[in-house]
Amino acid sequence: MQFAPDTLIALRSAVNLVNTSEVEVDQLKTVADLDHFLAQEQYSGFRAGTQGELREVRHLRTVFRSLWTAGVDDAVEIVNNILRNARALPQLVKHDDWDYHLHATTHDAPLADRISTEIALAVMDVVRSGELDRLRTCAAADCTAVLLDLSRNRSKRFCDTGNCANREHVRAYRQRRAGTGANRP
Repeated sequence: MQFAPDTLIALRSAVNLVNTSEVEVDQLKTVADLDHFLAQEQYSGFRAGTQGELREVRHLRTVFRSLWTAGVDDAVEIVNNILRNARALPQLVKHDDWDYHLHATTHDAPLADRISTEIALAVMDVVRSGELDRLRTCAAADCTAVLLDLSRNRSKRFCDTGNCANREHVRAYRQRRAGTGANRP
């Protein structure tokens, strides 16, 4: 599946944001954690650097997680609500090392609005392309992380937060060996 570069970046950021709460230790506990996340994801623009801002961004994880499990109509409703609440006005912008790409808020809009509208625009592209099924949750029995399946044959089943694929493959191997009696000394 071919998405625009800014769509891919926003979708990966959404995955990374949701998954900050899907690991053993919450990765967005402090304002410093948020600063680190924003630097990794290359978010620019105004930062309040407050606990309130951190709470708003942490809340977005729940909103975005719902997109990974929503049907098309529900996803559209979520996206439209995000854009409406942020008073989004899509425009082409060029800044830092980025060529022209879409922004739907101003540079000084609240951080949570900038993050949510960017991701909402990306999900809008996914919905319009009929590719919502590429937003998945990890198939590992003990994991609830989300993932973005960009594989040609839609075969990605496990997240990138840990060793889910390896653990599941080892578990399946051991079950196969146990079934054949091959695990005798």
